[in-house]
Formats: sequence, structure tokens, C-alpha cells
Amino acid sequence: DTHVESGYRIPVFYDSMICKLIVAGADREAARKGMLAALGDFRVDGIKTTIPIHQKILNEPDFISGNYDTGLIGRMLG
Repeated sequence: DTHVESGYRIPVFYDSMICKLIVAGADREAARKGMLAALGDFRVDGIKTTIPIHQKILNEPDFISGNYDTGLIGRMLG
């Protein structure tokens, strides 16, 4: 969901949410794997994105098992 398209130039004062990626699956695990695949194929050049941290979260054993809380990211980055 974005207005960005191939060749678009992001202005200097851009909104940090240039797009969002939504994935659906038959169950949580299928959606998680689909999101990892989509993030692996996603390309944004010229700016840093949050793609790497999202990939790290999606591969975190506690996230995969559903054993997480609001402190997960802090613990991962700490």
C-alpha cells in the first residue's frame, strides 16, 4: 500500500512510512514465512529501511513460538 513506484524519488523531508507490506496466510506460520519471502524480495534503494529488523524479529525463536511480549525488541537490541 503506497504511492511509491519504480523510479520514484523520495523527497528529502519524506514521511518515514513510505509504504506498508501486508501478507496473508492460511495460518500464522504461513503468514510469517510469506512475510520473510516478501521482505527478502523487497528492494528500496537510497535510504535505510526497517526491513532487516523485521527479518530478525520474524526469525526470532520466541516470536516463532509465540512466546513473546512487548519487551521482545528491547531484549533483541539490548
